Amino acid sequence: MTDDHEAVRDLLAAWAFGALDPAEEKAVPAHLAECESCAAEAERLRETVRLLEGPPLGAPAGWPAEEAPPALSLALRTRPAVLAHVAPYAAAVAGLKVLLPELAGRWTTPVVHDWDAHATVAHLLAADEHLAARLGAGSRVRPSPAEEGPRWEDAWNRRTAEVIAHEHSRTPDETVADWAAQADELLGAPEAHDAELAARAVTLMGLRLPVAEHFLVRAFETWIHSDDIGRALGLTVPPPPEQHLGQLIRLAVRILGLSLGPTAPPVLFSVTGGEEWVLGSEDEPVQAELTLDPLDFCLLIGGRRSPQTVPRGTTGDAAAAQNVLERAASLAWL
Repeated sequence: MTDDHEAVRDLLAAWAFGALDPAEEKAVPAHLAECESCAAEAERLRETVRLLEGPPLGAPAGWPAEEAPPALSLALRTRPAVLAHVAPYAAAVAGLKVLLPELAGRWTTPVVHDWDAHATVAHLLAADEHLAARLGAGSRVRPSPAEEGPRWEDAWNRRTAEVIAHEHSRTPDETVADWAAQADELLGAPEAHDAELAARAVTLMGLRLPVAEHFLVRAFETWIHSDDIGRALGLTVPPPPEQHLGQLIRLAVRILGLSLGPTAPPVLFSVTGGEEWVLGSEDEPVQAELTLDPLDFCLLIGGRRSPQTVPRGTTGDAAAAQNVLERAASLAWL
């Protein structure tokens, strides 16, 4: 029974996405009928997937509430539909909102770095405030110091430590309320609903990108830390939907290409079942081919996979491929 329980539990995330093969699909409902803990986990995952997928892009503000989880019904009736560049962030925020109630009585659980769960949400509050300030949202904590310049990382590390210390003097509920309110303000900003406004480039955390792509950065970080919290609690957090994952990957590859520069040994990089790009010099023949699973690539960029151990497919010059992996890992600041 224990073996069956563990086997089915490992399948629940794929089952919630409808991604199991027919044989596996038959095994899950039978086990859920007998196992209360797996049934509760399965329902939580199904609700998370519904939130991640969200309303159809371009759906009107009155998108039918009966097609949405109850917690989102009012929001869907009143908030204009966000555009494609904001959909991944909206989904990541919705997914984290589903997960946070699982932390009741467990806010001191160690999560990542030296942060507990409370500090991890405080970190997201600090990380989101940079974009929120540029879009005119009010600050939830003391104003942030200037971050532009060659040592933005130092300013960012000081800021996140300052916010975590401040939030530890408050209750987790207060921190969550401020994070959620700030996220909602970002999702309600004009740039979330106007592609022309979102095309404006701004420099945040060392990156000069259009506002639209800064929303993708926020989506990436929110999902990574949701996954951190889920792992700490022993809960499965579904990955972003395929369309959203593709948006995150394309941005990450572009930033990786800029970081490698035009003189790095050229490598043909691809994600399994997806697109491919030549990274590095355009003046030399490709020296290696490198393929990663899409999720593994995102976790490598996010600092949750090691360039030495991440599963990969490689041919050609192993050093050139390893250079890409190590540069990708070096981009992580999460």
